[in-house]
Amino acid sequence: MWSLARAPRPRTLAGQFLALQVVLLLLVVAVTSVVSFRQSDADFRDARGARLRASAENLASTAAVQVGMDQPSQRLALASYAQQRQDDSGASAVYLTDPTGRVLVSTDPTRVGDRIDLGPGVSRRRAWNGDLDDRGEQAIAAQVPVIGIQEDVDAGELVGVAVVTERYPSLAERLRQTLPDLLSFLLVGLALGLAGAWLLARLIKRRTRGLEPAEIADLADQREALLTSLREGVIAVNEAGTVTVLSESARGLLDLPPDSQGRLLVDLDLPLRVLELLLGSDDVHDAVAVVAGRVLVLNSNHVVQDGRPAGTVTTLRDRTELLAMQSQLSARESVTETLRAQTHEFANQLHTISGLLELEEYDEAGRLIGTLTRRRAEISDFVLQRVEDPAVAALLVAKTSLAAERRVELALSDDSRLPRLDPDLSADLGTVLGNLVDNAVDAAVDAAADADAARVDVRLTSDGATAVVQVADSGPGIPAERVGEIFDRGFSTKPSDASGRGVGLALVQVVCERRGGSVSVHNDRGAVFTARLPVTTEDPDARPPQ
Repeated sequence: MWSLARAPRPRTLAGQFLALQVVLLLLVVAVTSVVSFRQSDADFRDARGARLRASAENLASTAAVQVGMDQPSQRLALASYAQQRQDDSGASAVYLTDPTGRVLVSTDPTRVGDRIDLGPGVSRRRAWNGDLDDRGEQAIAAQVPVIGIQEDVDAGELVGVAVVTERYPSLAERLRQTLPDLLSFLLVGLALGLAGAWLLARLIKRRTRGLEPAEIADLADQREALLTSLREGVIAVNEAGTVTVLSESARGLLDLPPDSQGRLLVDLDLPLRVLELLLGSDDVHDAVAVVAGRVLVLNSNHVVQDGRPAGTVTTLRDRTELLAMQSQLSARESVTETLRAQTHEFANQLHTISGLLELEEYDEAGRLIGTLTRRRAEISDFVLQRVEDPAVAALLVAKTSLAAERRVELALSDDSRLPRLDPDLSADLGTVLGNLVDNAVDAAVDAAADADAARVDVRLTSDGATAVVQVADSGPGIPAERVGEIFDRGFSTKPSDASGRGVGLALVQVVCERRGGSVSVHNDRGAVFTARLPVTTEDPDARPPQ
């Protein structure tokens, strides 16, 4: 499930938020620094480029420079002009080159004779400014053509180029300039992040009832393990009707798809009765429903949080096997009662015959034996002529004897016709018939003012697709206001005893619904129950309870 050797406890929720804030803040500072440096370069290039270009244009337009470019003897004087431009502009270096870019005059004597790359268009007498590689250092440069003025040369000849350069500030220089602002920003951001992390952690802990992330994770793991280990299904539905918790066992019992959690309950393919139980406004206790061939018992409780309804939590138990055992037990109990009744009846008859023999009334004893034999044969023949299925016929004969002991006439209608049935259907029909007859006999006995007036009528038919069982009694019928609840487990009009009441009709309904059939009731001088059982079940692999 989960390891008993727990990992070191992680930091608190506030600490994790603060760490996240610091990381995000450092990322923001790093991105801001890169953007700031790029913006600084662009500003430096725009501002200094214009100033350097003005200085280069001033130097190139100086008459002494224009005249002395071709005179080596004048280069010392030209160097003073270059130095003056450097001092005025604050440039890193000032050069005068020939039209090919070879340095003739420089504020740095070591550069004389070096070659400088000229920008595009300078050779065609166009000024240029931009970035330049100055001995491995990035610099911004302004280059302006120098037009010569000589008496023996036509005016306007390109005699040289005035170059003014300035190196970009180093990274250390930039950091020294921006560090105070970055530190201020970082400190303010850390203060705001600390306050925000504390407030956010406090808000979340209030919503999570003071639990830290590790504790929340442990609870989630424990809940998952608990839901997985439970055989009973658990399903939680909020007030909006959305499934918020669905254990794997509940999903299997309700035959729901894997993506059911998080969906509206009404959008899922569930029987109407299950929807009513899950979405009802009242708590549910031991309600029976049939889903996908399974008999489920549902218990639902409404959850109230902070005085407000938060939904329902429902547990589901699979009682298919238990119901099958209960059905078998009911059948065994019915057989036992029938045998007891027959034993009592035969004992009385034997006592009568024994008394007649003691009185030497042999003829009268013979006539009594003949009458009893004939009556038993008439009942058996009447049933067998109309009911070909031996199990159902035997049940009817036994129930006739049991009813007769209680002074109730159990009659099979003349139009009853029931062929031999599939063993599964025969067992189900026997369960339904036995429970309905037992309830009808009880109702007829309780209501009869004259014991001889108690009567139960049975009608069995089949059209090849559906077997129909109809049982009517001479009792008082079902009160109209209680018709809707008579098939609920636990419902009974008789006092409860140690054996329990209210099981028979619920069992009848479950058996019928499992086969895809139905059971209904109406009043016609007494209660009339009609059960319909399809010959084949909807799920051939689902064995109905017997």
